[in-house]
Amino acid sequence: MRLNDSEWTVMNALWAACDLSEGEATAREVHDRIVDETEWAYNTVRSLLARLQEKRAVAERKDGNQCVYRPLISREDAQQSAVRSLLERAFDGTVGSLLLHLSRSEPLSKRDRDRLQSLVDEASAPKKPRAKGPRR
Repeated sequence: MRLNDSEWTVMNALWAACDLSEGEATAREVHDRIVDETEWAYNTVRSLLARLQEKRAVAERKDGNQCVYRPLISREDAQQSAVRSLLERAFDGTVGSLLLHLSRSEPLSKRDRDRLQSLVDEASAPKKPRAKGPRR
């Protein structure tokens, strides 16, 4: 699922609000979390939540005269989708191309280099065949 920048802002606020509650948040709670940063009107947030509902990223239910929202996608799933989309659009679909770009444009700490080396070593290791269970 592809989210634009505004949708990311709303989803991050919703995930944060849901982490502190019962897994749901009102549009007002979402708005209150981002209004200082965005200066968006409450109706703008409601419109973005409606768009996210159409995309099936959030579910809405009525509680009296309020709309209550819960995320249908996890932050991790959204991040994975965003990275996959970036890889496809800008790096020929390969993680290696992205890592090469990052290593040339951003300084890597020793810890990062060690972690990357571990990943490369792990990916290069021969795969052990799965142990077969007992025959029945």
